[in-house]
Amino acid sequence: MKHLICLCYLFVFTTTLAQTEKKLEPKLYNISWISGHWKGEAFGGITEENWSKPSAGSMMATFKLIDKGHVVFYEIEIIREIENTLILQLKHFNNDLKGWETKDETVDFPLKEITETKVVFKGMTFEKISNNEMNVYVDMHQKDGTIDVVKFNYKK
Repeated sequence: MKHLICLCYLFVFTTTLAQTEKKLEPKLYNISWISGHWKGEAFGGITEENWSKPSAGSMMATFKLIDKGHVVFYEIEIIREIENTLILQLKHFNNDLKGWETKDETVDFPLKEITETKVVFKGMTFEKISNNEMNVYVDMHQKDGTIDVVKFNYKK
């Protein structure tokens, strides 16, 4: 009988753990933990991202990669509410602000899901580690058709 009770508790405990990451509505207030000034390392250099708090249906960010004391490139990023979902869009710029994408072109990442600790876009995921740490995973498409996932570990 004791074994049966232990098994029941174990089942309830593991079921509860599996349900802790419930999906949240696609609203900016559910991802406001992304806002802030973040620093990390990637591509052999120092990275910085500055995310605004949600306002007027969007969040915006600037990104820069610094290598050997020089800026390699910049990004401008936005996450906006559109048609009852979220989309992350960005543009890249050389260190002299010459754009990589054409004038009207953006790199788009449609939302897949939001949980209390993750925001999953198609090709980019934000993972909350703590209030002062997050990981960002970006799919990097290679010329041979493979995809490498680059991890950015950021701290405030």
